[in-house]
Amino acid sequence: MPSTGASTPLLEARGLDTYYGQSHVLRGISLAIAGGETIGLMGRNGMGKTTLVRTLVGLVRPRRGQVLLDGEDITTLPTHAIARRGVAYVPEGRGIFASLSVAENLTIVGTAATAQTPLWTLPRVLELFPRLAQRLRHRGDQLSGGEQQMLAIGRALMTNPRLLLLDEATEGLAPILREEIWRTIRLIRGTGMTTLIIDKTVTAVTAIADRVIILVKGEIVFQGRPQDLKARPELMHRHLGV
Repeated sequence: MPSTGASTPLLEARGLDTYYGQSHVLRGISLAIAGGETIGLMGRNGMGKTTLVRTLVGLVRPRRGQVLLDGEDITTLPTHAIARRGVAYVPEGRGIFASLSVAENLTIVGTAATAQTPLWTLPRVLELFPRLAQRLRHRGDQLSGGEQQMLAIGRALMTNPRLLLLDEATEGLAPILREEIWRTIRLIRGTGMTTLIIDKTVTAVTAIADRVIILVKGEIVFQGRPQDLKARPELMHRHLGV
């Protein structure tokens, strides 16, 4: 792997064009995420947010463009190889192993090769999510929606990633559980982990993100600091409905 210079983004997308069949979903997307940044990826439903994240982690192949990690082209790598390089993805719908226990879900994943001294261990994840500590023997399908989301995030952390991608982590949860997930995200951010968050809760995203990116029909229409976005209420209303 090439050595990473100070100016090399942790993750970079260059001119991504991604299709589903004949449908052109991403249109020339370029972005860069620096190490330690928290990025909020926003936009209405069907604008390409999940497709972008799935392209970044190798679940969908772009027809044109590149994805680079530490300056290395990973566009054609399989998802498991990208994960081993320290990229963890928590998909919408969580993707936990329903038939395995909480303990098995958490310990089945291996620590990413990039972690020299693991920051996230089983005791630390259970300290972050006390509810999971109380349900270690429960199967994934015996958990509430909020507990499943905690398990999905905890399992991602167990890989000790350098980049965590969260797709609609608070979707469909009760308000008290949403706040618990946001508290968790703030704690993760405080460790310096690079994070990209897809979420519709504008106030929560702008409160935590270093930068916000808005997608409209597969194109970036805004990329900047939360305060710059808040200074453009007409753009927020048009593209985010607030």
